[in-house]
Amino acid sequence: MGKLDGKVAIVTGAAQGMGAAHAKLLASEGAQVVITDIKEAVGQQLAAELGADRALFVTHNVASADDWAQVVAATKEKFKHIDILVNNAGITFAKPLQEISEADYVKIFQINQLGTFLGLKAVAKEMVAQHSGSIINISSLNGLVGGAVGYTDTKFAVRGMTKAAALELAPSGVRVNSVHPGVIETPMIAQAGTADAVKAFAKAIPMKRIAKPEEVSKLVLYLASDDSSYSTGAEFVVDGGMSAQ
Repeated sequence: MGKLDGKVAIVTGAAQGMGAAHAKLLASEGAQVVITDIKEAVGQQLAAELGADRALFVTHNVASADDWAQVVAATKEKFKHIDILVNNAGITFAKPLQEISEADYVKIFQINQLGTFLGLKAVAKEMVAQHSGSIINISSLNGLVGGAVGYTDTKFAVRGMTKAAALELAPSGVRVNSVHPGVIETPMIAQAGTADAVKAFAKAIPMKRIAKPEEVSKLVLYLASDDSSYSTGAEFVVDGGMSAQ
């Protein structure tokens, strides 16, 4: 028996990195998982690895309301209902304020903030109708403390959006929580030329190491499962102690 037997989950940005780790763990605990991403080849590959009866890949721009409607329709067509949404898709860049262009700012807003809002709106109707559901918004350590302009702004917004939605949806049995990872070993931080900077930054983490994606996924699993049945509107931090300093 898995913790998520009979449940259906949508995980955005799930072709690689943290999203892929979330999708794999949820599937291993019995969930049927819809993997969404703009990276079609790797997304299809992951869905194939999990199996046609266990997973479905849908190409998805999270900043598009039409794409969200298609994801919901495809999920219901194959798996009949939606119990879990992991709003995981996100991007980052670390530019000084004076170097951030309007186009940069709009892009990070559209994916990190608007994409989360559209996801909430798209699945809330389905979950309210069935009087149950868990929505997990992946924010960041930088949704709690300052960081780069643009990224920090959107991750603080996800934190606030989570609380507002949790209060509205709680009477309908739908839970909404945010997860705040610190520095995680993903392709997002493994870009060319960043290895030395990441190693140096790790020394400032109280636990003296970068986290593995699976360490975040275990928290996502807790929030997706009935183990967290009385948790909503809350912030769950997995940052190696960074925010405690």
